[in-house]
Amino acid sequence: MPNVVVLDMAGKNVGEITLSDAIFAIEPNAAVMHQAVVNYLANQRQGTQSTLTRSEVSGGGKKPWRQKGTGHARQGSTRAPQWIHGGIVHAPKPRDYSYDLNKKVKKLALKSALSDKVISGGLIVLDEFKVETYKTKTVVDCLKAINAGKKTLIVLEDNNSFAVKSCANIPGVKTAQVNTINTYDILYADTLVIAKGAVGKIEEVYA
Repeated sequence: MPNVVVLDMAGKNVGEITLSDAIFAIEPNAAVMHQAVVNYLANQRQGTQSTLTRSEVSGGGKKPWRQKGTGHARQGSTRAPQWIHGGIVHAPKPRDYSYDLNKKVKKLALKSALSDKVISGGLIVLDEFKVETYKTKTVVDCLKAINAGKKTLIVLEDNNSFAVKSCANIPGVKTAQVNTINTYDILYADTLVIAKGAVGKIEEVYA
């Protein structure tokens, strides 16, 4: 079982924690993590793009010139795709890009991402992430003390609005709870910071 040092918000060593092999010490599966990331990004797409086909562009009701005898190529409408202000061929229309991924695949991808962070040294466990007022400086000082990367994901034990809003103003810093963490956010972050209480919940939910 991997042992990880536990730090306080001042960056001091306050002990160790033994992580579950089933969650934090599996062989990372790159293919499954790729599937989870592609699925996440696809589900974020709004799919609201829309352009006009030749039947939707205004104008073009009259034939621009007679069929024969002008020396021009035959034309039936000034709103055909080759004309300025003409319609778009195979125009993109609103659609839903989201799709479901197998639950076992999602779970394996998440475990792989967590294990990858342990292997790469990008996981930091805090004794507690305690923010008692809306104070961004408190979080900034904490991240400096623990040497967190520019892109940091902080996993909270509970929905602490003070902590969430204090982190919101810091570029590259994102917060999540145990039930909202995902493979994409974990892999995107340089540093994964987890409150000690949240570690137990993760092991309980995903073991």
